[in-house]
Amino acid sequence: MSEMNNINKKLDELSPEKKDQILESFSTFKSYLNDQLAKGERLGLSDDMLAKGAKFVADHLAKNEEPRNSEEKVLQELWKVADESEKKALASVLVKMVQAD
Repeated sequence: MSEMNNINKKLDELSPEKKDQILESFSTFKSYLNDQLAKGERLGLSDDMLAKGAKFVADHLAKNEEPRNSEEKVLQELWKVADESEKKALASVLVKMVQAD
């Protein structure tokens, strides 16, 4: 669970300006997420752990941030109605999408 604590700490350390910069466009968000996933891969995190990290971030964003573009709004709406297993699947798909770019 220390990986989730590290993710939470990193999210808390982001300044409002940096969050705005990351979330201003969906392509910027995907690029940032891709960079974070690459760091996780270099640390030896499994695909499952990467997806759990993406789910943790998505939970945080859904609870604490307003969508800044239509893609983020769609993700937020999907997240609101998804159950836990669907959220895990969405996070996994998000990881695959970002890694495919």
